[in-house]
This record gives sequence, C-alpha cells and structure tokens, in this order.
Amino acid sequence: MRVVIMGCGRVGASLADAMQRRGHEVSVIDRNAQAFSRLGPDFTGTTIVGVGFDRDVLTRAGITEADAFAAVSSGDNSNIVAARVARETFGIERVVARIYDARRAEVYARLGIPTVATVPWTTERFVAELDDDIDAVAWRDPSGSVDIIQIDIDESWIGTSIARFSEETGCHVVFLNRVGRPILPDPRTALQDDDLVYVAVLSADRPAVCAIAAAPKPTHD
Repeated sequence: MRVVIMGCGRVGASLADAMQRRGHEVSVIDRNAQAFSRLGPDFTGTTIVGVGFDRDVLTRAGITEADAFAAVSSGDNSNIVAARVARETFGIERVVARIYDARRAEVYARLGIPTVATVPWTTERFVAELDDDIDAVAWRDPSGSVDIIQIDIDESWIGTSIARFSEETGCHVVFLNRVGRPILPDPRTALQDDDLVYVAVLSADRPAVCAIAAAPKPTHD
C-alpha cells in the first residue's frame, strides 16, 4: 500500500516509520525540511518540502497512486483542508486527520473523515485507520489476551440491542461513536446506522467474532 503523510512532527515521523515497518511505501510532506530529521535512520521513503494541501505538492508526493492519506500537522484547519483535498479531489477513500479541538470531531465525522485526538496511542490509532487490517487492535492488555477493536458489522444488525449483539457475537461492546460522539451503551441500546462499534474480545476469538459481526444477523425460530 502507498501512504502519503502530511506533517513530520513527532506523530508524523512515528507514523511514517510504523507504516514502513509494516511493508508500505511512504511519502512524507512538511513545510520545514529539517523536520525530516525526526524520521528513523532506516526510513527509505520519499520526503517532500511544501504545503500539504497544495495539489502540486500532493501530486509530487504520489497522491495519484496513493491508497491512504494522513494529515497530522500541528494545525486543525490545515489537516481538515488537506484531508478534504485528498478525499474530494484525488478520490482517496482511506483518509484520517489529527485533531486538537475535540469539539470539531462531529463536523469532521459528518464529512466522512475519521479523526484521531491527541492521546498517548495516537500512532497506533492512525496505523489502524490507514492499514489494510480494518479490524486492527486499538488497545491490547499487557498479557496480550484481550483486545479492544473497532468492529465492522453487517447492516442487518442495525436496530439490534447491545445485549443481543453481544450474545450472538461473543464480544463485549465497550462504547459506540455516534456522529462523532462517544456513547457508553446499556444492554437495551440499539445499534444505529453509521455507528462505530468498539468491542472487547479475547485475542484468540477475534477472527471468529469479526466474522460473525460481518455476516448477516442469525435468525432463530
């Protein structure tokens, strides 16, 4: 996969190194050439000096062949403009933006652009959003036996209660993200269209749980 990253601060450099370690081709854009010194010594990707939402700069970074784009500069406005250019001008479907002002998350969500707040696991969340492993782990306990993941669900689950969903899939729903707002559901909460569903699951059971959730809801006589 080819990934273009705008911003080479601590998060951008860490993300670039992480994506390259996963075998992806990476290009990094930053206004300041000195910022590229943050990249690891083994980084072999492309670096481009320029404004990350400039179309010519994005083209030089390989956006026309890219599979994913991350906007991780220090400015919310720059990040959202760049993310929209990548999505709307170049047709990149896998786009994610860093956000400092959490109050804007709902606006970004309505634009269809996932956001990652400035929290300790920022890099891991960006990797999860950008990578092909769409059910990538958001958190794993130190023993490695329990994962928290964002899980894809079949549309037939819409309207199903959290209690029924948990019973059928074998996972525990931790929280929902509904139009950019986190919700701690109770057993009677019904899944809605466009909910982002985060669940806790035993690591060994993760493939099976994901498969059940992605399949049509079972019917019982």
